[in-house]
Amino acid sequence: MPGSFPGRSAEPQALTSADPMLERDLLVLVVEDEPLARLSIRTALTREGFSVLEAESGEESLVHFDRVPSPDVVILDIGLPGLDGFQVCQRIRSKREDTAILMLTARADPSDKITGLTLGADDYIVKPFNPGELVARIRAVLRRSAQRTPSLEPLDFGELHLDVQTQKAFKGGVDVNLSPREFALLAALIRHSGQVMSRDQLGREVWGETRNGSARALDVFVCKLRDKIEDDPSNPTCIRTVRGMGYVCG
Repeated sequence: MPGSFPGRSAEPQALTSADPMLERDLLVLVVEDEPLARLSIRTALTREGFSVLEAESGEESLVHFDRVPSPDVVILDIGLPGLDGFQVCQRIRSKREDTAILMLTARADPSDKITGLTLGADDYIVKPFNPGELVARIRAVLRRSAQRTPSLEPLDFGELHLDVQTQKAFKGGVDVNLSPREFALLAALIRHSGQVMSRDQLGREVWGETRNGSARALDVFVCKLRDKIEDDPSNPTCIRTVRGMGYVCG
């Protein structure tokens, strides 16, 4: 039966890690169509005390994700049968912004990294990888999430108004319909209005950590933002490029 694998318990195991940053049980969904890869990942995670669910296809992973409780972390292979990892990442991110997503691929193509990060992945690992590195990256993503406590005060710049609590942005009172990552980028720029921010700084604001390819992914987000908030995207006045340095709001 799909989703049933040898050695998988019916109920998730409780988290026993002594990591002080992780104070509750954490559920990891491993989405991988190769049985040996699933086994390796599951073994590494359960050894560290994580609870683990498994899926061998994109469709099955979404069924797991819609259950209660939904996973805290998704380990997502790109090359899946049916819905691929990019499609699954996009659907998960549209449902939950706080779920950590780490994408796996057998290809080191930079365009894959850019696509994954643009769609909302928090990290990206190329196969083959050390299971210990995967565990370390999961913990790093979770620690960064726990440490980020942004102010919920609204943000304003010119005609732009950002409601941080609802994650909605308005221009002249009209909803400009930003994605969660676009909202995070715009909020970071407005919070540091007048300050030139490097791509690395903005990458940390949006993803929590700079990874290979994230700078180019950031440029994609900036272009999308300009299309939505600038009167003339080809001559921006809100998000300006400072050549050789980064971007500045204002």
